[in-house]
Amino acid sequence: MPMKTPILLTAQEAEVIRALRKKGQISRMQISDITGWSKAKTSIEIRTLIDKGYLMEKDEGLSEGGRKPKLLKFNDQLGFIVGIDIGATSIDVLLADVFGNILQHVSEPGDVRQPPKTVLAQCIILVDQILKLQGCQGDQILGIGVGVPGPVDFSRGVLVAPPLMPDWENFPIRSFLKEAYPTAYVVVDNDVNIMALGEQRYGDAIGLDHFIFIKIGTGIGSGIISNGKIHRGSNGCAGDIGHICVDKQGPICRCGNRGCLEAMAAGPAITEKAIKAAQNGESELLLRFMKENEGIMTPELVSAACREGDEAALEIIRSSGQMIGDVLASLVNFFNPSHIFIAGGISNFGNHLLVAIKRAVLRRSLPLATTDLQINFSHIGAIAGNKGVIALVLEYLFVDEDKPFLSV
Repeated sequence: MPMKTPILLTAQEAEVIRALRKKGQISRMQISDITGWSKAKTSIEIRTLIDKGYLMEKDEGLSEGGRKPKLLKFNDQLGFIVGIDIGATSIDVLLADVFGNILQHVSEPGDVRQPPKTVLAQCIILVDQILKLQGCQGDQILGIGVGVPGPVDFSRGVLVAPPLMPDWENFPIRSFLKEAYPTAYVVVDNDVNIMALGEQRYGDAIGLDHFIFIKIGTGIGSGIISNGKIHRGSNGCAGDIGHICVDKQGPICRCGNRGCLEAMAAGPAITEKAIKAAQNGESELLLRFMKENEGIMTPELVSAACREGDEAALEIIRSSGQMIGDVLASLVNFFNPSHIFIAGGISNFGNHLLVAIKRAVLRRSLPLATTDLQINFSHIGAIAGNKGVIALVLEYLFVDEDKPFLSV
């Protein structure tokens, strides 16, 4: 049966878990090499973790001249991991095992503008649904990861001044979910950080230590991986590039300032520009598309017009790409990433957007900073959040970087 009550880990046991987390499965000799411990101490710490139920020893590794070593891995009966990916208009809930394999997945529309208790109650209903599908109980959940579309104070697990969901400010998400699932470790992070983690664990960024993940949708944000880890900054709001000013005379952003990148180049701005182009006679195609859609313009219609070669739609997309690229150029000069990955609903606009971004980055960045830089769409962009929210739990579940034990 899966473990129902978390057992605290010592600092030494946590070192073993860290080593195992990086390798997936590992021999005693490898743990000894990584930690620098003697064989006797390594054996003691491993035996303790096996007795507590965290590890199991099975299968045989490759022989290095003697007897084949047994390999250690997480006990697959430990329990389950839950991921909750809350988007602006949807909620995805996933159930995974301790290896990160997704066992169940449910999704339904949601609205983060509703009060947090309403949205999180909906999440709990979905979690109970996937537990029932898997035939397990709430007290078998080891950890819950939550992704939310706003700036997160990571140490406290709360949103701070989120433009899209103001009612959520400082709401205790961890405590709310812990009331429903007392045995679970709960960790909360910004949705783009989670997507960056998903790209690093399961996408094209495996093995990369310095990259930026950009999400372009209703808003614009970035997740920064530095030295192989998410860079959150001192308060957790690093990467909020959507509120970098690109035009001091520009429209008022939902944050209250003028000319933010998000207000100039994200989905709503693209839609507004397309409406103007349709109404002032710049694009008969956009006007026809809007009339066929009951008078409503959407980014998808702009994309469709672009595919048909509509010049107004092309210019709108190129303009957004240029502004995004100009901001990214500053980040490239400052951070010097090896890769930039782009995702989000607006990334579906395709190569016209990507080319505009690349041109702006190359034009405004230092030559050395772009010598090996690669800018591409994320191949797992549509599921990066789903993958990342599970990876987030596994990153901190057994070894909280600030508190090296299972439960806080």
